[in-house]
Amino acid sequence: MRLDKSYTILLVPDRDAKVKKIRLEHRTIVRGAICLGVVLVGLMAMVAHYFSVVGRVAENSVIRAENLELQNRWKEAEQKFAHINEELDRVKRLNSNLRHITRLNDPERKLAMGPIERPRGGQELVGGGASPQVHASVATEPPMLADGDSKPGKPDADKDLLVQLDDLGKKIKVEEQEARALKSYFEDQQALLASAPSIWPVRGWVTSDFSTRLDPYTGGRVMHEGLDVAAALGTRVRAPADGTIVFNGVEGGYGRVLVIDHGYGLKTRYGHLLKTDVKIGERVKRGQGVAQVGNSGRSTGPHLHYEVRVNGVADNPRKFILEE
Repeated sequence: MRLDKSYTILLVPDRDAKVKKIRLEHRTIVRGAICLGVVLVGLMAMVAHYFSVVGRVAENSVIRAENLELQNRWKEAEQKFAHINEELDRVKRLNSNLRHITRLNDPERKLAMGPIERPRGGQELVGGGASPQVHASVATEPPMLADGDSKPGKPDADKDLLVQLDDLGKKIKVEEQEARALKSYFEDQQALLASAPSIWPVRGWVTSDFSTRLDPYTGGRVMHEGLDVAAALGTRVRAPADGTIVFNGVEGGYGRVLVIDHGYGLKTRYGHLLKTDVKIGERVKRGQGVAQVGNSGRSTGPHLHYEVRVNGVADNPRKFILEE
């Protein structure tokens, strides 16, 4: 077979014109066909690459949208976690204080619980005995929410995170309602709770807690047997529980002092007062104004020194306070 053959193309015009001849070598035609094939293959590859890039861009847009949604859901979850933690802390404090109050009838504390009374429902309260049973929907002991056996169960792995958080929040609400119902129950029982100093005598900034501290005058380490609450001069001081005024006068470095006997071995003391509004022997009710914040005695500024004593022994006032 000859490889040097050629092809001739005749171009014949419509009118009487000279016929044109175009002579093409076989090798030229082959080379042109190869080049055209290469160009077509390249174009096809470019088109395929283009559509691949477009697909990836679309997929990336979907992924970005999903990531944004996940970020928003995560932020919402973090907010719910923070809210739930606050709820848990509040319920823990409430339950801890309730436990402390219910131990008022603990024989080891040697508190006289007073005469037998019959509260609503016909149940009997006996001096030194245990608290009466509460109706079936409320536990007689505050529910344990931390390090106890009533932790929320492990949610199904396929549940949505926010659904799990909602379920946990509902459980916490139930526990809180039970704790508050228990608190309400005890508040209704005057023989058990009327004597407990369960509210703040004054609102302000706690500048010194119930703990060992450096004495502001001597510089030595001493036990501070109460709470120092800074407040404006003349701020009303409330009785934290029902009781009887047993002391009203000046007492050394504490300046003007007031003492309320709440019964059952409980007494509260208030120091550095500006003035008192009650007399010895007077009966007072929880929340009643009894004095005014002052700066008398050894005091570095207007504040209330507040103590709770159980059978003469100082106890941490925070353990009795049920207010937030």
